[in-house]
Amino acid sequence: MHSPDLILLNARIVTMDPVWPTAQALAVSGGRVAALGSDADIRALAGKATRVVDAGGRMVLPGLQDTHIHLQDSGQDYSQNAVLSEARTPDELVDILVAFAAKQATPWITGVGWYSGVFSADNLDRALLDRAVPDRPCMIVASDGHNACLNSLAVAATGLQDAADPQNGHFVRDGQGRATGMVYEEAVAWVEARMPELTDDSFVAGITWGAGLANRHGITGVLDARVKERHVRIYNRMAAEDALTVRVGSTALVNAFDKTSEAVERLSDFRAGAQNDMFKVHSAKFFFDGVVENGTAAMIAPYSDTGLNAPVMFETAQIAEMFTAFDAARFQIHVHCIGDMAVRAALDGMEAARRSNCAWPSDHQIAHIQFIDPADVGRFRPLGVMANVQPLWARHESSVDDVAVPAAGNERSQWMYAFRSLLDTGAGMALSSDWGVSTLNPFEIMETAVTRQPPKAEGSIPPFLPEQRISRIEALRGYTTMAARAAWRSFDTGSLGIGKYADLIVIDRDFLTCDAYDIGDTRVLLTLLGGQEVWRVDDF
Repeated sequence: MHSPDLILLNARIVTMDPVWPTAQALAVSGGRVAALGSDADIRALAGKATRVVDAGGRMVLPGLQDTHIHLQDSGQDYSQNAVLSEARTPDELVDILVAFAAKQATPWITGVGWYSGVFSADNLDRALLDRAVPDRPCMIVASDGHNACLNSLAVAATGLQDAADPQNGHFVRDGQGRATGMVYEEAVAWVEARMPELTDDSFVAGITWGAGLANRHGITGVLDARVKERHVRIYNRMAAEDALTVRVGSTALVNAFDKTSEAVERLSDFRAGAQNDMFKVHSAKFFFDGVVENGTAAMIAPYSDTGLNAPVMFETAQIAEMFTAFDAARFQIHVHCIGDMAVRAALDGMEAARRSNCAWPSDHQIAHIQFIDPADVGRFRPLGVMANVQPLWARHESSVDDVAVPAAGNERSQWMYAFRSLLDTGAGMALSSDWGVSTLNPFEIMETAVTRQPPKAEGSIPPFLPEQRISRIEALRGYTTMAARAAWRSFDTGSLGIGKYADLIVIDRDFLTCDAYDIGDTRVLLTLLGGQEVWRVDDF
């Protein structure tokens, strides 16, 4: 072989490849792993131009992949808008908005990231936002993206007061029919369509910022979980300009008002036009319900606290028709499901597609799975369906203890985030963040998957359903080999086997043996994408 471009020495490499599970050193040629072995073996391959990286005895892992993220939207949101994630009282929220608005000359003031475990229609409305921003329209979106609030000038600017609810959306009104400013689900998109349009450059800047954050956390690949024409256009631009520092796969949105044939044609055009190795469209995204916090999660039985319920956002016959058509066109299907009824409807649709089209390695995915009926746990593996889960949410906190558990009741709450139960049936499982709903840091997320507890800095808090804990190697698979499978990148990524892309990270501790409550403190010292440095700490 020719002299490698780079060799990595003095490492404890966990390849996640069963053929060669561990190594001390590796060589990179043409962006791919060319050799694995001992320091002596790999050092002997080096030429005069070979770059040498000494890992200092530290652990090396494959680059991590987050297969449910909103990179383009959240990158723009969190880099260019008021960030409200630290607010825990109405006054704190107002203070953040006032300080942000004072520095902005924009026609609208926008904020992102408020916590729906604390704020709701009970304590958040147009009057509160009028206090913060009295002179311009203002809209703030919750971290989950399913709820937003407008001030009075924004209500007037959009014509919301006199508008009918959009399909699968809702404008909250008081007893006199007056809009409170709170909007749910598709009503958020309805408002955004009536706001000043952002430039492509603002989203390019957001992607660059978000990808940099991902690299700092050891992430080399993502799946953007809700793309439309604008997303595809901008990702294609950045891929053509060699401006992406993470590999981007994507799931293109399908709406309940779409005609099946037109939706398949639209996504087929997206897929055909996204052929760069750094950006691909490979799956169809469906929202089957909303979230528990605003009562839009679809449950098999009514909510225990209110007696109300929410429907699945697609009709049963429509699900079977659409899933069968997208499956036949060889798209992966990726479904947002919070409630147990949404999960069942997705499984039923995937079963209908398999009956019509026969089995193929689609790895269709159901994302979130906050609630699942025990009768549906064993259906994933036989149908070849993967669970795509966000373990950070599986812990005692306000959104769980004060909202979800009362809504579901004690019996159903035993089936919240049932990761262990799903894995024990042989179901495939990818771990992800849903950023910007919550942190992008995969080590914090993997710690919670293993402990089912908040970080130790938050105090001694009991585990939430500890019987649903998973092992750290299962968590690591969820961010490497299983994530690569979920993103249809297993041939090139997910492990450090010979011939795979040299997407790798050097970390400051032994992930497999350190105290479980220290996993979340892991620092990524170096991130390589195709053998090229995209992140390095100053002291490494």
